[in-house]
Amino acid sequence: MANTKFTIVRLLINNDKFEILVKPELALEFKMGKKKDMSGILASDDVYYDANKGTRAASEKLQRHFKTSDLTEISSQILMRGDLNLTTDQRRKMVEEKRKQIIQYINRSFVDPRSHIPHPIIRIENAMDQVRVIIDPFKRAEDQAKMVIDSLRKILPLKSEVLRLTITVPPQFSAQSYDLLKTSGEFKGDHWLQDGSLRATVELNAGMKSNFLDRLGAITKGSAQVIEG
Repeated sequence: MANTKFTIVRLLINNDKFEILVKPELALEFKMGKKKDMSGILASDDVYYDANKGTRAASEKLQRHFKTSDLTEISSQILMRGDLNLTTDQRRKMVEEKRKQIIQYINRSFVDPRSHIPHPIIRIENAMDQVRVIIDPFKRAEDQAKMVIDSLRKILPLKSEVLRLTITVPPQFSAQSYDLLKTSGEFKGDHWLQDGSLRATVELNAGMKSNFLDRLGAITKGSAQVIEG
């Protein structure tokens, strides 16, 4: 079964093991949400207990755990929930990209408390090398940032930079925007203007500003007014 063009995805459910053979590049695209269907991903239509030995998984266990006999649907679930055995090149590229995202997040979100300006990128990179931070290629950069920052603070002074934004949303978009405003950062209050517009104040980490404004702009079609400070 071994073939350098294929790799194994493994899922363990209640001590029952399920494996599928996949093409690594397409499988990674599917797992990362860049590919929406399973076409061309599977190297074999079978679901295995042990792919290297060619031992197929028992059909009753497939039905019990996946509630279907459709092998394509089962394979899709295994790929999304299971562990994809990345190639060395895939892992290296993903770790490098995630590392850059984390460094950019720290640079945008934290300052040196002595100078009140962000640490240069190269200084953050060197500090991460020094504390030997381990990057998970599949976890979101923001989700890993806290662990990384806790490690960096041993050798690099960091202070969070918090922004206070006052947002005014036109009446036709106020209802759709309200949930975003309530759940982004720390919601400091709101009131309704005479024309029906919503005005709210939100405090959030500086690193979240760009994503927040993109989402707000998509909801309001760019019509929201944002004042910082």
